[in-house]
Amino acid sequence: MKAFSKILIAGCVAAASFAPAAQAEKFFGSSSISILHSDQYQGVQFDAGGNGGFEYEATYFTFENATAHNWGSTFFFIDRDQGQGDVEGSDNVYGEFAPTLSTSWLTGADMSFGPVKDVTLGAQYEFGGSTQVNNYMGGLGLAWDLPGFMYFNTSVYYVDNDQVSDDYQLTVTWGAPLEMGSALFLIDGYIDWSTAESDHKSEFQFVPQIKLDVSNFWGAPGVLYAGVEYQYWNNKYGLGDTLIDDQSSVSALVKFHF
Repeated sequence: MKAFSKILIAGCVAAASFAPAAQAEKFFGSSSISILHSDQYQGVQFDAGGNGGFEYEATYFTFENATAHNWGSTFFFIDRDQGQGDVEGSDNVYGEFAPTLSTSWLTGADMSFGPVKDVTLGAQYEFGGSTQVNNYMGGLGLAWDLPGFMYFNTSVYYVDNDQVSDDYQLTVTWGAPLEMGSALFLIDGYIDWSTAESDHKSEFQFVPQIKLDVSNFWGAPGVLYAGVEYQYWNNKYGLGDTLIDDQSSVSALVKFHF
């Protein structure tokens, strides 16, 4: 399965690089830098006789790049966890690269049905972190056309994990604008749910962001956002509550697009 995921990643990159100019069309492209800060993150307590982990303060610096094309999409991010004080696993660099291929573009047939506007082949590569993982994912996704949403996507992956048993993951991503008078907001985020296996528990993450478009007030919408991110993470890292508590954190957020 790892080889299949690598082929999917390579195929998406090849589509981006070699699709004929007359057939390839770019719909969207954006890069951004974010800063998040919270004192409610959960760390690992390696004393097996303990009662959960510990709460710590940290700042995350994140670079993101997202593109959308008629052949599919790409999403890449890399972040650095700037831990505060002597925190196990702080100051880590972690990243993901997630390309998709549109089956409508790939086959030349309209794959839409009902509220689904496309079926996608997807892959994802996860790297770094405190344990320096190299995980590979491959699967299928649905791109939905839902009222009020700029995008709403669901994907199911087989995950070839580097350091624990392989599992399956469901991912949901969304983005929806909200206008209140002269104020523009963006509500976006993701849900990740992975299956339990013999050596790790099932994980569930719910991570929405609510952001005010600050730069809209001086006539430059979509450039500078400020807001909050909420993260609920059950069985963080696939560990149980002996080693770590469920994370329920609110982070201050600033995001600059360029």
